Amino acid sequence: MYSFFGFAQKREIDSLPKNLEEYIIVKPGDTLTIVFDEISIFPKQRFKSTEDIRYYLWFKTKVFKAYPYARLASQRLDTLNNRLDRIKSNSKKRKYVKLIQEYMEGEFTDQLKKMTKTEGRILIKLIHRQTGKTTFDNIKELRSGWKAFWYNTTANLFKLSLKEEYHPESVNEDFLIEDILQRAFQNDLLQYQSSKLKFDFTQIITDKKAEINVEEYKKMFAKMKKKK
Repeated sequence: MYSFFGFAQKREIDSLPKNLEEYIIVKPGDTLTIVFDEISIFPKQRFKSTEDIRYYLWFKTKVFKAYPYARLASQRLDTLNNRLDRIKSNSKKRKYVKLIQEYMEGEFTDQLKKMTKTEGRILIKLIHRQTGKTTFDNIKELRSGWKAFWYNTTANLFKLSLKEEYHPESVNEDFLIEDILQRAFQNDLLQYQSSKLKFDFTQIITDKKAEINVEEYKKMFAKMKKKK
């Protein structure tokens, strides 16, 4: 993954750095090499209308709400797996997994209940992005396959699948999510965490010519208005 962080340092007028390591001394005949962090400059998004911008900003709030939970889930699972690698006894492993399960359920459950259907779908996709595995597979590893099946069945009642994957190169909604994330990382609006999936977003956005397609959300809102 590319690093999307740029650093800017503000100083008072006429102030000098206190740390001498910030100075580079070049003597006559020396060759100075400056290495910059690699960054990507994304093209400006292309919208068909000002109305499309409104839908994009609405979707952006949904991504901003779901991403921190996916990021936290990834951190918890990494910690769990690292600890399990050091535990020899199978019985102690089961006890530790159960402890982490209860902890994560207590940490997430109440907040997840407040999510909308769109936010829930985004979260399921982002868990795949951050962990490299679908929500279904993560549950299957932590619990039994039967439990994962019932979790998925429950999600299906709300027309959501825990087997959802993340493909920004081919799925429009996933492309929109990744576009929002990458720009947020660049502007320090979200805390960066690399994806465990392999894709080149710079190439993806170039191929798509930065065109933003929000037609599916327009249709969704149109259906909601009809029901009212």
